[in-house]
Amino acid sequence: MASKTGHSGDPGLGDRAQQVLKALVEHYISQGEPVGSRTLSRNRSLDLSSATIRNVMADLEDLGYVQSPHTSAGRIPTVRGYRFFVDALLTVRSLESEELEALRHSLATSGAGRTEDVLAVASGLLSAITRMAGVVTLPRPGEDSLRHVEFLPLSGKRVLAILVVNEANVENRIIHTERAYSASELEQAAHYLNQNFAGKGMDGVRRQLIREMGVAREHMDRIMRTAVDMAEKAFTPTPQHGDYVLAGQNNLMEFNELTGSVGRLRQLFEAFTQKREILHLLDQCAHADGVQIFIGEESGYQVLDECSVVTAPYSVDGRVLGVLGVIGPTRMAYERVIPLVDATAKLLSAALNPR
Repeated sequence: MASKTGHSGDPGLGDRAQQVLKALVEHYISQGEPVGSRTLSRNRSLDLSSATIRNVMADLEDLGYVQSPHTSAGRIPTVRGYRFFVDALLTVRSLESEELEALRHSLATSGAGRTEDVLAVASGLLSAITRMAGVVTLPRPGEDSLRHVEFLPLSGKRVLAILVVNEANVENRIIHTERAYSASELEQAAHYLNQNFAGKGMDGVRRQLIREMGVAREHMDRIMRTAVDMAEKAFTPTPQHGDYVLAGQNNLMEFNELTGSVGRLRQLFEAFTQKREILHLLDQCAHADGVQIFIGEESGYQVLDECSVVTAPYSVDGRVLGVLGVIGPTRMAYERVIPLVDATAKLLSAALNPR
């Protein structure tokens, strides 16, 4: 199972420090209370004195892996600590065959094959098993086909992209560029794109231009370089038109770290309702290979600073249709959630594929 996180461990963290960090994170995930050196000294896997553990914990705090939440003598993991734990210290075990068979049966027999019902069952299963929020994005619509494009310069480093997609749908997008472009440059870039890519899928055009031309930008003429810059920004998919099935969001009210601030909890539930930020985050995972993990502030959205999101894409006939995942506190049982999300994505793909 792949776990694509985009991060790597700190090679400067010694073995003893890694052992203490692992024990601390595991204890905090299990108990939800700040962990002190005396508590860890009772951990048989460490075989270290309380004084030694106290010194190591102080070093870990200086390095940013743990923090003291208040006047308590105990520590809790930081986002950096969780990230190192997930990337370097976590042992992920596959689900038991009985669990896999139960998941497979539930998905295969749900809704008499109706896609919406199968997705709702998948979301509910993720929530029921983890006691957190389960989410599944609805299948992505077929790729938009480019019919015609025009670019008009606006004030500042902004460009209005007028896109005619599919048969006659017109979309206006304002894109921000790294430099100002003249009307002539934009006209020539649009002409190049219309002449070479009309009738092709927009996302495919974007990827092809970046792949084939981006590696040799210094050899490209001005028109082609402008076309690449415009296509890279203007043809980016817009996930806010999508939707998702969410289950078990009320489970999050059981976690003290999320309910400590009523205002923060309200913002989180508003984000679930408005969907735009959650969808944008999930859409980033649509082309990922395997499991993606966002811990706390890594999501880029302040409303999710106290949460972790574990996702994986699901597909039919090799084409990614959407993403499923679990949203919960950063203090989640990653060794349990990661294989569950991975397995459910594969089983959902199997359930949706034509028999």
